Amino acid sequence: MTLSLEVVADGLGFPEGPVAMADGSLLFVDIKSQTLSRVRTGGQLDVVAALPGGPNGLAIGPDGAAYVCNNGGVYSFVPFGDQGGVTVPGPRPASYQGGSVQRVDLATGAVTTLYESYNGARLLAPDDIVFDAAGGFWFTDSGLQEPDGTRHGALYYATIDGTCLVHAATIPMPNGAGLSPDGKTIYVSDTIFGRLWALDIVGPGKVAPGALPVMPGRVVQTLPGFQWLDSLKVEAGGRICVGTIFNGGISVFGTDGSVEHVAVPDLFTTNLCFGGPDMQDVWITASSTGKIYQARWPRPGLKLAFNA
Repeated sequence: MTLSLEVVADGLGFPEGPVAMADGSLLFVDIKSQTLSRVRTGGQLDVVAALPGGPNGLAIGPDGAAYVCNNGGVYSFVPFGDQGGVTVPGPRPASYQGGSVQRVDLATGAVTTLYESYNGARLLAPDDIVFDAAGGFWFTDSGLQEPDGTRHGALYYATIDGTCLVHAATIPMPNGAGLSPDGKTIYVSDTIFGRLWALDIVGPGKVAPGALPVMPGRVVQTLPGFQWLDSLKVEAGGRICVGTIFNGGISVFGTDGSVEHVAVPDLFTTNLCFGGPDMQDVWITASSTGKIYQARWPRPGLKLAFNA
């Protein structure tokens, strides 16, 4: 598959978390610029809210507000080799103190922090978020990469009132999160392993255990070579589309384990979203070059539970 890509935003810091809005605009967060912004039809760019730290993932909740996974500024940003204009995540800065999940009122820009810790321990680096039909949300905390290993991350489930946070599964480095069309499975990408997990949902915030204690669920597929997986969206027909790092593009996973790679000219192709009347418009965050592309996708994406 080859996409005809149109640039709809350029000169950004490190965009992520695109959400196609009902009015035709596009919301997104910018990790490097620490903002939640909107691109309107015609290219006008408006900052909705400042989000100090590292806004990393975005979804609309049942109340029409934006809910943001903030990684707490876990990354610095550094030039990549001799490729001019390419900026990638670098070493953790001294200012990092931990992440959070935040609510943003889209009308006023007011920001409320809902969750910062679980069982007394600070969240490490919340990353991606998806709401279910009941109005609760799943989110990933990607953990931390240390010089001598990785502090494992987790999949959580929470409610928008800030009172309920459930640890659903431990995963080495969970990043993208998305629900199957029937809402019975949550897919989670495991970044540095290049692996896509499928976890069977058995209740709010509860998933069936994997076949082994070290398995959070079922393996859909693991990519060959050195490819990392980032955030994801699901097609209406059930395929899972995952932003892919280093082999820049979108990896499209079939539930049968098949994989198709769709190239995008950016090493850190981090995320995508579907929208438009037929859900076949796609927006892709080309993060290391600070661009957002729009294209037509050959199949419709899955409508998310809520929009605004």
